[in-house]
Amino acid sequence: MDDAITKYLGPLAALAGVWEGDTGDDVAPADDRGVETNRFRERIRFEPMGPVNNHEQELYGLRYSTVAWRLGEPNPFHEEAGYWLWDAHERQVLRCFIVPRGVAVIAGGTVEPDARAFRLVAERGSPTYGICSNRFLDREFQTVRYELDVTVSGDGRFSDDEDTQMKLPGRAEIFHHRDRNTLRRVSGA
Repeated sequence: MDDAITKYLGPLAALAGVWEGDTGDDVAPADDRGVETNRFRERIRFEPMGPVNNHEQELYGLRYSTVAWRLGEPNPFHEEAGYWLWDAHERQVLRCFIVPRGVAVIAGGTVEPDARAFRLVAERGSPTYGICSNRFLDREFQTVRYELDVTVSGDGRFSDDEDTQMKLPGRAEIFHHRDRNTLRRVSGA
């Protein structure tokens, strides 16, 4: 990876490269609106980019794409694309992504430049770190909160734990759609 960009990526620098994991655990709404659990494998590519200048604001980040397959199945059940951004002045990490089911999320959090673990959050209705869905999803699987915990290990691994909190018709309690995985670096940036 280009050292000139690496020094500007803050806590995101350790993620640059290609990662794979096959210990994923997905707890999601089933077709009948019950609960289904899936084991999955995943591949994430993080490509350094920047600077992105917006008047006084300067961002560096990672362009990324994720593909996940249920274990034993040839076709992906999940894909997403977006950006992880570092705003050094504000000490903010942002994750901006789109899932091709019709959901867009901008999650963020305050993070120290040398952090190896951090949390990002988005909430429905927030003017800064928010969630936008298509009509069907807003009616049937309304995402009200998104939380992501990331931990980068010094041994070439990182773990992510996502909690997408949804309101489903006919359920009083919030449904916690959880995705967890530990991935290992398979190549550098």
